[in-house]
Amino acid sequence: MKQSAALMRAESIAYCGLSIALLTVSAWVTVPLGPVPFTLQTMMLVFVVLLLPPREALVSVFGYLALGALGAPVFSGMKGGLASLLGPTGGFIVGFGLGAVAAVLVLKIWKAPAGAMSVRGGSASASGALGARGTATSASGAPTFSLSALRAARIVGAARNLVAAFALLIVSYLCGWAQLMAVAGLDPLAAFLVGIAPFVVLDIIKISVGAALAGAVRRAVPALRAKAA
Repeated sequence: MKQSAALMRAESIAYCGLSIALLTVSAWVTVPLGPVPFTLQTMMLVFVVLLLPPREALVSVFGYLALGALGAPVFSGMKGGLASLLGPTGGFIVGFGLGAVAAVLVLKIWKAPAGAMSVRGGSASASGALGARGTATSASGAPTFSLSALRAARIVGAARNLVAAFALLIVSYLCGWAQLMAVAGLDPLAAFLVGIAPFVVLDIIKISVGAALAGAVRRAVPALRAKAA
């Protein structure tokens, strides 16, 4: 029992460390677009929050923010320190943490539908096999979910993930918008046009890709499916 608990803690630490590394690398992929740079950070943030259990996801995101606040060069442009958080665009970074909390709350309130992760690629998962009439059966042969129910559960699960991803994005936008107005002295419209409008379409694409990647990885890795259950 103690050995099993130790292995689970080690696994959680490894997941969190890898997630922080992925968030860092995604921030380093930077394309300047006015005062707010374009990065892959939003995509990776959605990936981490949707892939990991809530506690590990939040530890990863706030651990990343803490490292950056302490001066580690983990933010875009390989920057770090409180200046990055308190500057004109720092609200977007702070919003990542608050947005992650919002996304986790959405996932907590809207429970994952049963059977959402039972079938992968049209075949049954390790817990069952498809019967001759298109019904997923357990190892004992008892029917569990019909294919139509599994497909419906997958669609609902995908919608749930996208709602959580949009909650994260909106909270990040609101925090960044407010700080950009306060620090740069811009009016609401100017701050929106400079700091949000150029990124909306790209960000929607990024969070959609991040959500799809999280779903694919979770279905492919049994350990992550077990953690999500």
